[in-house]
Amino acid sequence: MRPYELFIGLRYTRARQRSRFISFISMVSVIGIALGITVLITVLSVMNGFQREVRTRILGVASHMQITGANDTLADWRTIAASAARNEQVAAAAPYVSQQALLSSGPEVRGAFVRGILPEEEAKVSDFAGHLVAGSVAALKPGEFGIVLGVELARALSVMVGDKIVLIAPQGQVTPAGILPRLKQFTVVGIFSVDHYEFDSGLALMHLEDAQKLYRMDEKVSGVRLKLKDLFQYGAVGRELTRTLGSGVYITDWTRLNANFFRAVDIEKHMMFFIVFLIIAVASFNIVSSLFMAVKDKQADIAILRTLGASPGSITKIFLIQGTLIGVLGTLTGVVCGVLLALNVDVVVPFIESVFGFKILAKDVYQISELPSELLLPDVLFTALFSFAVSVLATLYPSYRAAKINPAEALKYE
Repeated sequence: MRPYELFIGLRYTRARQRSRFISFISMVSVIGIALGITVLITVLSVMNGFQREVRTRILGVASHMQITGANDTLADWRTIAASAARNEQVAAAAPYVSQQALLSSGPEVRGAFVRGILPEEEAKVSDFAGHLVAGSVAALKPGEFGIVLGVELARALSVMVGDKIVLIAPQGQVTPAGILPRLKQFTVVGIFSVDHYEFDSGLALMHLEDAQKLYRMDEKVSGVRLKLKDLFQYGAVGRELTRTLGSGVYITDWTRLNANFFRAVDIEKHMMFFIVFLIIAVASFNIVSSLFMAVKDKQADIAILRTLGASPGSITKIFLIQGTLIGVLGTLTGVVCGVLLALNVDVVVPFIESVFGFKILAKDVYQISELPSELLLPDVLFTALFSFAVSVLATLYPSYRAAKINPAEALKYE
């Protein structure tokens, strides 16, 4: 025999003719909790996927760590790169020159970040070769002044592989007529697309020696880029390199290089959690309402149970079971729907975009054009447990009030 509290609590959840409105409110509560959990799991999964996707694309062309010197220059970079490479977590090291320039092609002029690289070394710390849409990074030869452009930058300048562009360096040269900017003609030898608007629209690559000549750096470089075997070991690697290389260099990891972006994503994720949680809170208030109405409707039943020997604790359990069942049904439904939606975002979003004729993600605003999703088990478990706990808490006060009903008062007018 099951406990009579469980039997009565489950029976009260089934509607009879006079209590259909109460059951309707209970159904609304279940739907509200399920909707809140579905949205919350989907939002967290999309935020996780967005963060993972942009991080992957950023670190595909950026570096896990950078070592620079005073005034963003390193003189003895070969020694520093060799010393850094001895760390067991460092997979590769490559020098770079980082400067700014104006690129001109006919009437079109665009600003760009210029990165001087050694193609064979750069391939060890980045993945430009895997994102080329035309030409080759290996075509960058010292003294030939070739240049590789991001696809959006090439489109803005209206150039293709083999076309000529003029690079205008901001560091001027002194002439009798005054300080004039330095100009140099380059040949486009490659175009890349990493599906990250910031790099596709503003990054240009050239050979390290060409950049050193153009910006008069002699044998110096701006720094050394490192690729780690585990990018999340940046803290330990940074401390070890600081101890090994001494105080004459500055070490920056990928979290600080892109600190504003990752901080903004974390803030957005927390705010979205708080906003969507309000849906679950509203549904929980519906549980309170439905239980109060159920208690009012069942006063005579409660009084009879009390006269038959039911304790106040048993009455509390009856309505706790009724409210908890609502929470369980809403939580399970929401988890199932949320997991299914999170796993099929790549199908659902294009369908919505095609039906309503708009783009959810503008590439120039959100850096990526597709909505990614990464479902994490801790997010699902936390959401389910948190929502269930809120729904259970919502049942406590109505259940307590039911236990306080005086049998004599309740049966007075029956």
